[in-house]
Amino acid sequence: MFPEIKKILYATDLSDNMRPVFRFALSLADKYGAKISMLHVAEPLSPQVRWALETYMSEAEAHKAEHEGLQKLHDKMLARLAEFCQQELGKGPEDSHLMAEVSVIAGRPAETITKKAEDWDAELIVVGTHTDPSLGARLLGSTARKVTQLSKRPVLVVPVYSK
Repeated sequence: MFPEIKKILYATDLSDNMRPVFRFALSLADKYGAKISMLHVAEPLSPQVRWALETYMSEAEAHKAEHEGLQKLHDKMLARLAEFCQQELGKGPEDSHLMAEVSVIAGRPAETITKKAEDWDAELIVVGTHTDPSLGARLLGSTARKVTQLSKRPVLVVPVYSK
């Protein structure tokens, strides 16, 4: 029996050239009747940056600034999603049966992506990997490579070419 795909985790780095990767995720969701969870993982603040922030503000203010930064990323994702859906589908994401959720989480990207896929019980993870044609050979990006190593679920890696 063929595996069912009902939940797809699409991980994005929010770069401008991730549209082809999202197209693959949407296409698969449409074909399988699946829902997409869109995820961006923001690297946590390094101890040095956190220390520098707390030198100029209280710990509570630093935590608030970090939370506001994550919220701005979430808002940016929602705006890009709305624009993409309008251009590609002719309707907003709220009118699409394909989107389940949009989230921004602070953490180490590969580990957070694979944990989110497990927690959400996604049958497939879709990620992009940046390629540089000047290198001659395509190199799998570090996050995509690590996701394929850590994941117990299938991972679709879509090459993304720099403009």
